Amino acid sequence: MRYISTRGQAPALNFEDVLLAGLATDGGLYVPENLPRFTLEEIASWAGLPYHELAFRVMRPFVAGSIADADFKRILEETYGVFEHAAVAPLRQLNGNEWVLELFHGPTLAFKDFALQLLGRLLDHVLSKRGERVVIMGATSGDTGSAAIEGCKACEHVDIFIMHPHQRVSEVQRRQMTTLLGDNIHNIAIEGNFDDCQEMVKASFADQSFLKGTRLVAVNSINWARIMAQIVYYFHAALQLGGPARSLAFSVPTGNFGDIFAGYLARNMGLPISQLIVATNRNDILHRFMSGNQYVKGDLYPTLSPSMDIMVSSNFERLLFDLHGRNGAAIAALMADFRSGGGFSVEDDRWTEARKLFDSLAVSDEQTCETIAEVYKATGELLDPHTAIGVRAARECRRSLALPMVVLGTAHPVKFPEAVERAAVDQSPALPPHLADLFEREERCTVLANDLQAVQAFVAGHGNRGKPL
Repeated sequence: MRYISTRGQAPALNFEDVLLAGLATDGGLYVPENLPRFTLEEIASWAGLPYHELAFRVMRPFVAGSIADADFKRILEETYGVFEHAAVAPLRQLNGNEWVLELFHGPTLAFKDFALQLLGRLLDHVLSKRGERVVIMGATSGDTGSAAIEGCKACEHVDIFIMHPHQRVSEVQRRQMTTLLGDNIHNIAIEGNFDDCQEMVKASFADQSFLKGTRLVAVNSINWARIMAQIVYYFHAALQLGGPARSLAFSVPTGNFGDIFAGYLARNMGLPISQLIVATNRNDILHRFMSGNQYVKGDLYPTLSPSMDIMVSSNFERLLFDLHGRNGAAIAALMADFRSGGGFSVEDDRWTEARKLFDSLAVSDEQTCETIAEVYKATGELLDPHTAIGVRAARECRRSLALPMVVLGTAHPVKFPEAVERAAVDQSPALPPHLADLFEREERCTVLANDLQAVQAFVAGHGNRGKPL
């Protein structure tokens, strides 16, 4: 399997090199040169497989030629063996044909564990083989950071630096990052928003001269391995609900467009998916594109669903690449327009093509709390605010009541007590046993100004397990 850049000027790479590269040298994102496609009969034959075995069948084409089958099978069994629920991603029914796919049974109680538990093990495997040491530099709006640290904390060949927007993540989210202590773990609170953090990551990848004798690796969803791992649970859900003999619809809480792009890929790989709903909050750049062909940057607002407080959706470039016939030059020009002018529209026929599959909804904090309360009253199920947004969007945007609607349950409600409290339900979610002492643990974090040079100086001075790089 070879991978090419969405901007057309970077060299094609194999999986191992893409894993370590993250962002392409031309500023683009890597995608497979050719997407594998499965027949309906092949997909149907996977029914009843344990999650790690299904993951092997779905992802094997992406790593072919780089990781031996036996090694990949072992890595996947280890990855999903740490999840608390035997089904790994169980489905919970809300009504006759509406389901929540619970993706929060991993170590950090968020869907990011599906990809980042795998990413850490893949990095360890590849870096051990190469005898190489790297620096992970990532940005998080809440959940990626803790999942990345948890997945990579034991990696012998990695120093990890995670930036989050200072005082703009929930307390549980923050503590899940800052209480994981180790000489190779560094949490940085940036006096800015998530987009500022993400932009510093991209700028650092573009010019790595501040590092000596090592290189950066991405854990954000710009890293193809993140997207690859998320494709699997679309197949998993479909096989539980009558697929591939019947089509399904999915509602996906998303800010950076990675999780829903994985669903788009699953469809292109042969899984019958009739509708994908972009469910987002007040920071609605994706909704404005899907509903009106306006991808325009606006002000970024803090909300009760902080993991979606994003105004520049990095993975959206991957969809644009397909909508433009995989024309890298066209995407490079479009992204240049976005940087200089803050927005763009695409040709009507391209936008119309996207609308054949995608719908969208932006949900306010008030509507989020209303939905949490409604679902709890009707079912006794307590939703986190991101999942509640997914449910609201599913109910307002679904095209057919005859097809199963699956909402991705992206996080455990205990991570967002403010939203649960404002919803005025009579249940207070408890931390699971492995996190019961979270509020008693020592925290370690460095607050830095929203300044690229200051951040790069910190990274250069604290790598190599606390020694300057």
